[in-house]
Parts: sequence; structure tokens; C-alpha cells
Amino acid sequence: MRSYRFLVVVEQAGENYSAYSPDLPGCVATGATREDAEKNMVEAIQLHIGALKEDGLPIPSSTSTAEYVVVGG
Repeated sequence: MRSYRFLVVVEQAGENYSAYSPDLPGCVATGATREDAEKNMVEAIQLHIGALKEDGLPIPSSTSTAEYVVVGG
């Protein structure tokens, strides 16, 4: 089985967490904790990739990056 690597963004959303991957539009997950959201996102990505393969569609390349910047105030 081939491995894929995607950037996942996890955000606190009120009393839970949400996650998404900029490289996989529509692929999202939530969880009660950050760890739950990350675990659920791995499963969501696996399902998303499986659906793309079933439909004969290409798996997108991971092109997103993330960086923290420091802004003086």
C-alpha cells in the first residue's frame, strides 16, 4: 500500500476541534479533543483517497505548507 503525506490543519472550534487538509477539498473531520480530530482526520483522508481511486480520479499532490510568522506589535 502506498503512503501519502498531507498537511492537516487543526483548529479549536468552540468546545471541540475541527481538521481539514488544504490539498483535499471537502475532506474534513471533527473531534472532542485535538487527538480525536487528528485520528478522525486520518480516517477521513483514507476514505477520501479510497473514493478517489474507486472513481478513477487522481490523488492530489501535497503542495501545501505551513509556517508560523512573528509579527511585532
